[in-house]
Amino acid sequence: MEWLNYHHLFYFWTVARAGSIARASEELRLAQPTISNQLKTLEANLGVKLLERQGRRLVLTDVGRTVLRYADDIFRTGRELQRAVKGLPTGQRLRLVVGVADVIPKRMAALLLQPAVDAHPDLTLVCREGPLPQLLAALALHELDVVIADVPAPEDVKVKAFSHRLGDCGTSFLAARPLAHLKKGFPRSLQAAPMLLPSEGTALRRGLDTWLERTGVRPVVAGEFDDSALMQAFGARGLGVFAAPRVLEDDIRSQLEVGVIGRAEDVREAYHAITVERRLRHPAVVTLAEAARDAIFGAPQA
Repeated sequence: MEWLNYHHLFYFWTVARAGSIARASEELRLAQPTISNQLKTLEANLGVKLLERQGRRLVLTDVGRTVLRYADDIFRTGRELQRAVKGLPTGQRLRLVVGVADVIPKRMAALLLQPAVDAHPDLTLVCREGPLPQLLAALALHELDVVIADVPAPEDVKVKAFSHRLGDCGTSFLAARPLAHLKKGFPRSLQAAPMLLPSEGTALRRGLDTWLERTGVRPVVAGEFDDSALMQAFGARGLGVFAAPRVLEDDIRSQLEVGVIGRAEDVREAYHAITVERRLRHPAVVTLAEAARDAIFGAPQA
């Protein structure tokens, strides 16, 4: 069995935090060649390059950043151990770092994550937003605990990841009061009516396009949006009818002065939790998955 030399790891950790071997040598009160040799030994034992020179600066490699994150956890745990055996409070909190695909409505992300926050009062929640491929790359580097997305992990992305389906729901169509008359005769009433749509390429947009083609309805596209919150804001100003996940209907109506024009239960949008583990292990992720399946998407919709 190969053992990790924690002295070598500590020297690497100190250099990475200090930003240079010179500053680390002052902090550790060791000669610079001593630290350099320890770093080389650690890299040789791990079989990877952790630091590289860019001009006069030492910068972390991709693997180096991963090792640094583990080192942060290791030495933080060591400090907590010392405090625990002395009977002092450790201050340890449960930490959940979530990647949210940028196509997920902010309201939906909050709805999915809230049960984890409620169930774990000691939780520190960190949210990162971005394109799904970028988030999956961060997940592979263990920068994220879970990614929330509207599609499973794509097979063409070379990341070992497992998709856990949280649930799905139908679609509601909402509009401001000047367009309330469109409720009568829905969905035929949408013919030539102004409509706001999510950007092309999203799962919801594909579902809406298919549904509109199937129903033979041709609305006037008054706007296309990457950000669902911005789309809803313009919808509340009367620019057009907009679609939203059915489970968010009550929340949107309570926040914006809009009403329901109609619903399409066959336009369904699914949500997934993507992890590097085949089985969910992080307690906060387990909580949000159970709540999504039982209370959010599993609950009957009036």
